[in-house]
This record gives sequence, C-alpha cells and structure tokens, in this order.
Amino acid sequence: MGLFGKKPLKIGLIGLGKIAVDQHIPSIRGNKHLELVAGCSPHTRPEGVKAYPDMDAMMTAHPEIEAIAICTPPQIRHKIAKEVIAIGRHVFLEKPPAATLGEAEAIKALAAAKGVSLLASWHSRFAPAVEATRKWISEREIKSITIHWKENVRQWHPGQAWIFEAGGIGVFDPGINSLSILTRILADAVMVKKADLHIPVNCDAPIQVEMDMMTEVGFPIRAEYDFLQTGVQTWSIFVESTAYEKLTLSMGGTELEIDGRTLIKQKEAEYAGLYAHFHDLIRAGKSDADFSPLRIVADAMLLGKRIAAPEYIE
Repeated sequence: MGLFGKKPLKIGLIGLGKIAVDQHIPSIRGNKHLELVAGCSPHTRPEGVKAYPDMDAMMTAHPEIEAIAICTPPQIRHKIAKEVIAIGRHVFLEKPPAATLGEAEAIKALAAAKGVSLLASWHSRFAPAVEATRKWISEREIKSITIHWKENVRQWHPGQAWIFEAGGIGVFDPGINSLSILTRILADAVMVKKADLHIPVNCDAPIQVEMDMMTEVGFPIRAEYDFLQTGVQTWSIFVESTAYEKLTLSMGGTELEIDGRTLIKQKEAEYAGLYAHFHDLIRAGKSDADFSPLRIVADAMLLGKRIAAPEYIE
C-alpha cells in the first residue's frame, strides 16, 4: 500500500464533527510522520480541510490515502469500517470502537483477514500519569478503587443527540474513558457485579450510573458516572492499598497524587500519543484491538437495573 518509510503516512478522516476538529485534525498535523490528506462528512466543512460528501468521493479524489480514522457516532462504525478494510486501508476507530461487542469483534476479524492494521483507540490510556499509576499498583496489594467520572453533557456534547440513542451508551461515552484506564492499570480482569442505570424517560441510554465491580483477585471497584455535573468537572480514580497508601489519578489522568503529594501534573496530549501509536502499529504490521472497556459497559447494560430518570432536554 504505497510507500511507507520516510514519506508521511497519508490519512483520511470519516466524520468531521467536534472530536475530529478538536483532537484528530490538530494531532495529525502536529506529527511529522503523518499527513492529513482529506476528510468526508455529509455536512461539516472544517476550515483548511479538503472535504467530500462521502468516502467514495474522497477516495476517488485521493487514492493515495493509506489509512482512515473513523470519527463518526458508534452506531455506524461497523458498516464504514467494513468498507474501509475492503479497500485495504488501515483503520483507526474512535472510541467506543462500535455499537456492540459483536460488531467490534467482526471488525477485528476483517482487519486480520485483510492484513491491515487496526487501532481501537482508547485515548485516556495515553494520559501522562497512567503508566506511573500502573507501576504503583503492580507493586502493591490493593484494597479498593473508586471512580468518579462526572461531567456536563451540555458542555461537552452539544447537539449530539446520538449519544442518548440506542448504541450511543449515554454517560458511558465519557465513563468508558475511566474503564480504559482501569483495564490498563490492572493486571486482572474486571467483573461487573451490580449497576444502577438512570435512563431519562425520553432516551435509550443512561444519564447517570452507579456500578459495583470486582477483580479476579477479589478487591472491590466502585464507579459513579454523572452526565449532569455542573461546576467543577470530575474525572478521577482513587486507589487505596492494604497498607493504607492512597493514590489519586485526576483530571482524566493528567495529574497524579500519592498520599497528598503531587508527583505528576501535565497538560493533556492523548491524541498525539494515539496517532504516534497508530503510525508505529502500521510500520510494524500490527494491530491494537482491545475491547475490554466496551465489554464492561456491555456487562453493565446486561445486568444493570434500569431506573426511570426525568426527561432530558438539551
């Protein structure tokens, strides 16, 4: 597929909405090994991007594109990924990778059969304090973990009605970021034991969730998700060891505090790390398609208690 080496990897985008504009476009342009060739969307036309109404038009105009990032809502990613893989292009899936585990596994199998690289992207795993947290946990016996992931949907997802539709996963859309960190920092599998899903009467996905989990080793994990948080936004994971040491990973993984002492406090640059990883995967002929965060969400939806919440009006 084209020349790959000193020349930048040529990338196309499918979906040119908020996440593409805020994260994908600047991250691609900030990497000297990548070149943003074009994008496609039925409606959106970001400044400075060659944009086409659909993938066929984009690829007809730019057959040199070697890899494609799919930044659409998850409900349509499976269909698009099949089309991208069919023409032999490498695939970057925005999170969550698909609307269901079955679709995600199908995409993975198709990519393997075609011999293209696939990245199921979990951007929060590339936050600056995640690996230090993982090391700290690996050296200790853990007593408990608590997750508070609370933000204002009206601020972060304006006009995105799909997020409360079937397959949009509601408050799990940001919450899955915490689960991507959780499944990175723990060596053991995480099992959902109980979940209260507060679903607005006019929606199909939860707006608030309280969830209890357990690791194979046996310590408890409590997660509280809220899409109606006002004021200070909270993206924190609290870890306590059996020796009563306390670790706090906050601001989405950019800040690390241990026993009241700040060890890491850096700016967010997650998508830059993701795209560097994507480039390296393609160069090595490999894929990274871990669906464990999506599996936890699916398990919560399977056994969760559905509680009627007030109507949601944006």
